[in-house]
Amino acid sequence: PISLVERLGTWLLESGHRVGVLAVDPSSTRTGGSILGDKTRMTRLAQDPRAFVRPTPSGGSLGGVARRTREAMLVLEAAGHDVVLVETVGVGQSEIAVAGMVDAFLVLLVAGAGDELQGIKRGILEAADLVAINKADEDRPRAERARRDFAAALRLLHAAGERRRPPVLLVSALTGEGVPELWAALEEHYQRLAGSGDLEARRREQRRTWLWEEVEEGLREALRAHPGVAALLGELEARVAAGEETPERAARQLLAAFRC
Repeated sequence: PISLVERLGTWLLESGHRVGVLAVDPSSTRTGGSILGDKTRMTRLAQDPRAFVRPTPSGGSLGGVARRTREAMLVLEAAGHDVVLVETVGVGQSEIAVAGMVDAFLVLLVAGAGDELQGIKRGILEAADLVAINKADEDRPRAERARRDFAAALRLLHAAGERRRPPVLLVSALTGEGVPELWAALEEHYQRLAGSGDLEARRREQRRTWLWEEVEEGLREALRAHPGVAALLGELEARVAAGEETPERAARQLLAAFRC
């Protein structure tokens, strides 16, 4: 079956855009491998010279994206793709790193799949700029009911008015219903951010976050590569696993060795 990314991407191509798609697949915690079958779900996009589809393994990175997703976005923009879509592995309540690297964060849900209960909770919907309920063609009453439920939940989440309440739209990847309206809502969101100065403020904050993520990743790599840490690590891990040492004290010992 056609995916919403494929449907939206082909619609954008027909509207004169060049589209890049970064589809992140979950990596196995056992083997480290990924299926990377996204091109088989996006055959029209993958074959169109105006589009570029790149499946990427998550590599164990949290937040629904891969470590180098940001760099890949910049490469696609430099190559002339004026729209870059990032499809995540599917994220939980707190794993929403993708929201910190895009101009618009769209949360895609399916009516009747248990998402209504999750949607009422704080978490991922707080970061959403738009919410879309897919497969609206399958059961219109159920889809409308889900739209009302999510709209009500968002009213509660944004009652203080610190952020604009995200619109909740109905779409169908199968029929294309709601896709033009979805893109119009994304464009309206972008223009509003650009006009108010919030777009540049968001991007400045994203660049600062990117800087510190790189620093933290570099520190982790340097920590593991440090000879003093390497000499203690195996023994301390074994002692912590056996309950003979607390993780806190073991961590302090490793950090002390790293500073030497």
